[in-house]
Amino acid sequence: MTEANEQEQKRPLTLRSGGTLGLRRPIETGQVRQSFSHGRSKQVTVEVRKKRVIAPGTAPEPSRTEATPTVARAQPAPAAPETAEPAGRRLGAAPRTLTAEETATRVRALQDARKADEETRKRDALLEQDRRREEEERAAEDAQRRVEEELRQRTEAEEAKKRGEEETKKRADEEEARRREEESRREVAERAGKAAAAKVAALAAAGKVAVPAEEEDETPAAARPGRRPEARRPTTPVRRDEHRRRTGKLTVTRALDEDAGERMRSLASVRRARERERMRMHQEEPLKIVRDVTIPETITIQELANRMAERSADVIKALMRMGVMATINQVIDADTAELVVSEFGHRAHRVAESDVEIGLRGETDSEELLAPRAPVVTVMGHVDHGKTSLLDALRETDVAAGEAGGITQHIGAYTVTLKGGKQITFIDTPGHQAFTAMRARGANVTDIVVLVVAADDGIMEQTVEAIRHAKAAEAPIIVAINKIDRADAKPERVRQELLQHELVVEELGGEVLDVEVSALKKTNLDRLEEAILLQSELLDLKANPNRPAEGVVLEAKVERGRGPVATVLIQRGTLHIGDIFVSGSEWGRVRALIDERGESQREAGPSTPIEVLGLNGIPLAGDDFVVIESESRAREVTDFRQRRRRDAAAVAGARGTLEQMFSQITSGVAKELPVVVKSDVQGSLEAIVGSLEKLSTDEVAMRVLHSAVGGINESDVILAKATNAVIIGFNVRANPQARDLAQRDGVEIRYYSIIYDVIDDMRNGLSGMLSPTLRERFLGNAAIREVFNITRVGKVAGCMVTDGVVRRGAKVRLLRDNVVIHEGALKTLKRFKDEVREVREGYECGMAFENYENIQVGDVIECFEVEEVARAL
Repeated sequence: MTEANEQEQKRPLTLRSGGTLGLRRPIETGQVRQSFSHGRSKQVTVEVRKKRVIAPGTAPEPSRTEATPTVARAQPAPAAPETAEPAGRRLGAAPRTLTAEETATRVRALQDARKADEETRKRDALLEQDRRREEEERAAEDAQRRVEEELRQRTEAEEAKKRGEEETKKRADEEEARRREEESRREVAERAGKAAAAKVAALAAAGKVAVPAEEEDETPAAARPGRRPEARRPTTPVRRDEHRRRTGKLTVTRALDEDAGERMRSLASVRRARERERMRMHQEEPLKIVRDVTIPETITIQELANRMAERSADVIKALMRMGVMATINQVIDADTAELVVSEFGHRAHRVAESDVEIGLRGETDSEELLAPRAPVVTVMGHVDHGKTSLLDALRETDVAAGEAGGITQHIGAYTVTLKGGKQITFIDTPGHQAFTAMRARGANVTDIVVLVVAADDGIMEQTVEAIRHAKAAEAPIIVAINKIDRADAKPERVRQELLQHELVVEELGGEVLDVEVSALKKTNLDRLEEAILLQSELLDLKANPNRPAEGVVLEAKVERGRGPVATVLIQRGTLHIGDIFVSGSEWGRVRALIDERGESQREAGPSTPIEVLGLNGIPLAGDDFVVIESESRAREVTDFRQRRRRDAAAVAGARGTLEQMFSQITSGVAKELPVVVKSDVQGSLEAIVGSLEKLSTDEVAMRVLHSAVGGINESDVILAKATNAVIIGFNVRANPQARDLAQRDGVEIRYYSIIYDVIDDMRNGLSGMLSPTLRERFLGNAAIREVFNITRVGKVAGCMVTDGVVRRGAKVRLLRDNVVIHEGALKTLKRFKDEVREVREGYECGMAFENYENIQVGDVIECFEVEEVARAL
């Protein structure tokens, strides 16, 4: 910096370029001290130079220079120019004219500057608008907050005022209670004082107690000689209305002195009383929670208390007040539980276990969802009247040949497609009287009943029963008069006999359709089909196929390799493979659908008979078949139905009271024939069990220990061995293990294929258990001619046999004037001196009675025998 200053001062005086002769303005300098760390500092020089601003076309003005502070630095002195232009040429030079490009550039720069200013103004206006909007929103929020704050303050003031009023009232109540308590306490103390004074006065009058005079005031401690005066302790002032507790020993004088004040309770006692009173005032009655209590048909007391959230002891006390003595684990009925719930102030909701079946079948279908379906026709009639043969003729198959004995023992369901493409579903029911329940189920699921009557036999017993079932089901009847190809056929007689049962055919002016057919010759089958279709059109049969399937089980059985199989008639909806269903007390998932031809199907619509595989057990014939949404719902429904079925079986199997059982055993009346029945299908099993139960009488009874579908196994044999029962197998056989076990244990297994044989054999077995009938057979009479009194023998009657024969060991009666005076047995029968077996008519003999000697001349002895005759049911 020093060298630069020196060089600057040594520069020669020259003219400024383009200017006049003059001195350069001095450079303004200044000294600045810079401070660094660790106490170091440095002195620097600051120069301030003025910069000139020269506008185009104007001369430079020294006064418009700007000062620019710079730090002085050493600069070399510029060399003097060798040649210099004349000053007059530089001053007289004209200003340079701008080119078009420079003008355009400057115009563009000016426009850009204006545009930038405009955008800046717009941006500032938008920012100002946003700022104002934010201020308005903030002002609105502040106003809302102020309103809420005022409202809150007003609410708090009201609550504080209310609390103050409540506290004032509470304090007033407390003061009133305290005043009453003090008054009562004062009254008690006054009464006690008066009583004590009276007692002391009485004792003083009696001379037992000396009343001391009032003691004078003691000398103050400060006045006593030899003792230093003690500083007096400041005493707390006592309010007038405040009672002080009595101190010191209580004497008779102090007790009788009323001015000395009365004795008060201790402060702790008063404090406890006040605390109790305060707790009582502050303690509020808890709000009663009303609960909704679900009450099933039966419930234990503990469960009922838990549902009400009450103590079990309180529930038991409530029951005791009602007159019911119960323990915590005892079960009460729904009516009693409802009374208890209402007494505790809760709301009772009665439910039953059967509520799980509510909504099982779904809602009724609307009319627009219904579609036409095939009619379900049931063929009914007497046995051997040709029902199955007629159905075979319609199906062009031979089913009757496969039935044992040529009679139908199962319900068969078939679908027949007519020539026109229409379908008819036929249900073939057995005609034997044992299958009444099966016929009843068939009539309940049918639309039309075809009553088959043989033209040669006419109306028979099961025909009348079928008519009753059809009328009970309110199904239209079509009479098919079969076997008109026979020579002894009399269709007119059949029509006349139908009149007795209120069935008037069209030929006789009625509304019942009748067709004369021949299943053997296939005569008039087309007319029968036309009559069925005509009747179905009149009924306008429809069903909704687009819904979960519902139907009824016609038959159920167990097949090897397939498990439980049910023949189901779908009534509405469509059954698919994989559907979950409930059938009676069993449930399952559809694994396969098989039609009557043995072909697998993917689905089954309304009026379609189908075999369903996939059941967990064997349902009963006639049970409902309903598809439901979930497996859990299926388990709930089946569990409830199984419990209900077990309860019904337990009630039905009750053996009576213990006294009745003892009386039957002692009198020999209680005779039972236990049996175990196994069948191939459920319908036949039900028919056999029903027929066997009908064989029971008052003396002998048929007791079915177990009945099930399937083959005979070891458990059946063990049950029969334990109860001495007979095992009946209907179209089933025992497995090898069960057969060997039965042979070893001596259990009888009987196989049958026709229900007639089962019923006949069981009837014979019950007949053998009946007590035989005692029948009296007359042998002869003997008249007493003389009475002999023999020593060591007694009286002996000399008789003449007047009628028949008299035998030794037979029963005898003694008749006197045709009145029986004794009945017993002969002790001896002699002819002359010899014992004989019998004495015939016209011979004399001697007779003596056992343990009886009141015999006279002229009496008649009647001889007879008692024989047992077997009874039959």
